[in-house]
Amino acid sequence: MNNSVSSTARLMWAGLRALLVLTVICGVIYPLAVTGVAQALFNNKANGSEIRSEGKVVGSELIGQRYDLPLKKGEETPAPDLKWFQPRPSNGLGSNTVNTQYKLLLSGATNRSGDNAELIKWVTDAKAAVVKDNATATYEVKPSDVPADAVTSSGSGLDPDISPKYAELQVHRVAEKNDLSVAQVDKLVKDNTDGRILGFMGEPTVNVLNLNIALKALTEK
Repeated sequence: MNNSVSSTARLMWAGLRALLVLTVICGVIYPLAVTGVAQALFNNKANGSEIRSEGKVVGSELIGQRYDLPLKKGEETPAPDLKWFQPRPSNGLGSNTVNTQYKLLLSGATNRSGDNAELIKWVTDAKAAVVKDNATATYEVKPSDVPADAVTSSGSGLDPDISPKYAELQVHRVAEKNDLSVAQVDKLVKDNTDGRILGFMGEPTVNVLNLNIALKALTEK
């Protein structure tokens, strides 16, 4: 009996020591080491790829933002603020009504089959809005000019980038709304266009937040 109790006690003590050692290694030392390496070698990415403007964090280069006017009485969705470059549609965004303490966002996409009536209506309405919003007295926008990313959201609904073609489509409207020349705004787009990864992977993109920060700086000169 005494041998049995003694053996059990030794096993429990060995198990407790193993638990304590593994807790220190896996729960303290390893996380601190990984965090230290990440902060030292990949500081920006480790902190969420933050974008700063005027000394403040204004967003992440990985998550899209909307640029809308204040919601008016009777409106279900706010109208876009047309002095800014607009991102891809974010139909997938919605409020989480489960947690009422915080206003959380649920991401999603406009994924539907090609002949889905709801998708066809979304795309048709979005294309008409893009044509209307971006046409100026001196610049005509045709439905055939509207790229796919202007009328559909990304897989997450949170894409921070648009295609150079969609950015260029907005140049005349942004120039007019901000009393700038088309050449000035067109240069902003070109300066904020990122090429293909390693020169051959993916497509060129324009980060909308970075572009609008550059636009703000130009208008405040």
